Amino acid sequence: MRNGDSEVGHMLIGELAQQTDTPARLLRYYEEQGLIEPRRLDNGYRDYADYLVDRVIQIRGLLDAGLPTRIIKQVLPCLDKPRTIHFSDATPEMLATLEHERDRMNERIDVLTRNRDAISGYLDAVKALA
Repeated sequence: MRNGDSEVGHMLIGELAQQTDTPARLLRYYEEQGLIEPRRLDNGYRDYADYLVDRVIQIRGLLDAGLPTRIIKQVLPCLDKPRTIHFSDATPEMLATLEHERDRMNERIDVLTRNRDAISGYLDAVKALA
């Protein structure tokens, strides 16, 4: 739990699933992998803090980018403030994986940027003729 967590809103798993467009079973998997940590209510229900909406979206983006959950778990502290990074966990394999994935993301960003610019150019040309 984060500092001041008692002052922020909370939601049940169904609400988090709806807000992040993530199936509840995936949210339970993220919990099993240590990627998110809900509180447990007296009735056993999971209680998710509002900040986990952004966290789940970030996790999904990292998974979509090809990072395995074990690497994501180590990268997640970099998304928090204050940061609690454990450098002893940074094995040469993990660093090589992260560098490779970062480079792949940069390539995808370049392709997406070119595609966006091409679509913008097309739209501008069509609108100019209209």
